[in-house]
Amino acid sequence: MKSLTIAPAIALLLALPASPTGARAESQAAVEITFDVGAKTGSVKAALYDSRIGYDSRKPLRTLNIPANGRNVVARFEGLKPGTYAVQAFHDLNGDGRLNTNLVGYPIEPFAFSNNAPPRVGPAPWSAAAFEVGAKGAAQTLTIR
Repeated sequence: MKSLTIAPAIALLLALPASPTGARAESQAAVEITFDVGAKTGSVKAALYDSRIGYDSRKPLRTLNIPANGRNVVARFEGLKPGTYAVQAFHDLNGDGRLNTNLVGYPIEPFAFSNNAPPRVGPAPWSAAAFEVGAKGAAQTLTIR
């Protein structure tokens, strides 16, 4: 039986600061992610990555923690340069601050990747989750279930 490694990867989101880092004054683009959630409890924790290296090493450019008080939860990352980005997120249903998993390490709380990329034996690969952000920004709607 293969052990899945999604939980430790996504759980690292919580260990990172929620404040924006690396933003520059001349950056104007924004990424807006709308999460279609199945429950109105807890919060959605989202991480934005700006490179394959950051994504694979779980070192996001920025993280956000957004209360889940409706069917749609919106995360907005502002002040970005045009380029290639990816998002990993999970819905912390019980508000305990971590991604809960079963005995083999598979998440029992909902999670999602940009482009609604499916997980493999671990997080969705950068090639499936990466998307382009132009000067006017980008928007996606992700189902987080």
